[in-house]
Amino acid sequence: MASEKYCVVVPERFQTDPNCKTICDLFDVVWLQDFLDNTKKYREKIQGHFSTHTTFPEDVVASMPKLKVVSAYGVGVDHLDVGMYNRYGVKIGNTPNVLNDCAADQAMTLMLASARKLVNGFDLLRKGQTSVCYTYAYLGNRVTGSTIGIVGMGRIGYKVAERAIGFQMKVIYHNRNRRSEEEEKHINATYCSNLDDLLSQSDFVVLVTPLSAKTKGLIGADQLKKMKPTAILINIGRGPLIDQDALVEALKAGHLGGAGLDVTDPEPLPVDHPLLDMSNVTIAPHLGSATKATRQVMFEMCIENIKAGIEGRPLASEVLPS
Repeated sequence: MASEKYCVVVPERFQTDPNCKTICDLFDVVWLQDFLDNTKKYREKIQGHFSTHTTFPEDVVASMPKLKVVSAYGVGVDHLDVGMYNRYGVKIGNTPNVLNDCAADQAMTLMLASARKLVNGFDLLRKGQTSVCYTYAYLGNRVTGSTIGIVGMGRIGYKVAERAIGFQMKVIYHNRNRRSEEEEKHINATYCSNLDDLLSQSDFVVLVTPLSAKTKGLIGADQLKKMKPTAILINIGRGPLIDQDALVEALKAGHLGGAGLDVTDPEPLPVDHPLLDMSNVTIAPHLGSATKATRQVMFEMCIENIKAGIEGRPLASEVLPS
């Protein structure tokens, strides 16, 4: 007789994923919306939660006696109250390291596309207005030899710096903790203990820091004023790192050259949001880890975290309260 499957909540987005069959073979799946609509029906059965951006309120967690693990499909867990879950004996897992290269690639993609006005050029091409591309207004920013300021020199930030070397960029960075002399030498980086110093020197500012109470609104009106009027702000961290209203005003006023955003607040932006109509803004729908190979490894890590948590084994990657 086959052993009973673990009962797990899974987002509907995986219904169109090639891994859907694997999930359904391994687990007794309750799709997320079904769970949210019928919590009382399922709450005493659920043992794990395959989480993308959804969390459960404390009263729901308290009513789920078999819940042992929440496995986040990604690195960031800012949407989860880790301490609250832990109080109910629920472990939190995530998928670090496997997406470092892809996220760094996305930072460079946004930087290059923004600097060279790639989206604008494509729009003009579709309209048959390519002659406009040769006017001064459509000239882009030089990347090679410019200064990149990286805010958050963790695993992904370091990968961004490694890529910047290939463009002969001057690398400066701001981080909670300074990297070792050997690590700085490898990427030819200079540490800025003061964020304002980094902002005033950089041609490109790349945000790679996690979202927390301390980093929410890290880049606001005052910080944007410190940046060069030709500078481009890149965000691959989390949307709330930037005060978006202040960003809109800075771009409208010409106090900032442009922005390349893989993350926004909220996600997705309302279709009438002013950022979507700005010619000097390039926005992607949170595609930092979106390659087939990376997502496959993330999926496998999530599965292992779910099984380990339910079976009382150590998680492949457990997140502890900060």
